[in-house]
Amino acid sequence: MRTRFFNFIGALIFVTSFINAQLFISEAAEGSSNNKYLEFYNAGSETIDLSGFAYPNVSNAPSVPGEYEYWNAFDDGALVAPGDVYVVCHGSADATIQAECDETFTYLSNGDDGFCLVYGSENSFQTLDCIGDWSATDPGDGWTVAGVANGTKDHTLVRKPNVTLGNQGNWSLSAGTNTDDSEWIVY
Repeated sequence: MRTRFFNFIGALIFVTSFINAQLFISEAAEGSSNNKYLEFYNAGSETIDLSGFAYPNVSNAPSVPGEYEYWNAFDDGALVAPGDVYVVCHGSADATIQAECDETFTYLSNGDDGFCLVYGSENSFQTLDCIGDWSATDPGDGWTVAGVANGTKDHTLVRKPNVTLGNQGNWSLSAGTNTDDSEWIVY
């Protein structure tokens, strides 16, 4: 009996980790005025309930290096279908952004705020993906992405089509140093 219980728990952890790995940030925009959004893509074959996920952030340099400052849970009942996206945008964004928006959030980045997609609770979570980071260093106006200085400021970042998983919090590897080694296309 004990062996079956541990096998069940191990399988449950594997399945949960597999499902979590299929959700990642596919776009992030920091445009003029309030034209800002985060787009979360479900690369899996099953609908994902976002109730166990969140997108916490830091504003500029965090109060405690490596820790989020603000916990941002998805709206109750939020789901993302397989092969689809869930978009969180600023409530005053342009109508073209609003047309794709699933949820509004006022405090999106000005280019220098690190956001992560996480699974779990405020006190215990797994980091799945990040735009920027929660380090002690304020990036100034924004982080360099694909060799573009301040690439997270006044740009739209789109994940390259060959990327199928989040960066698990390793923003510097994801951002890369040039267009070849970055996971992002900077528009």
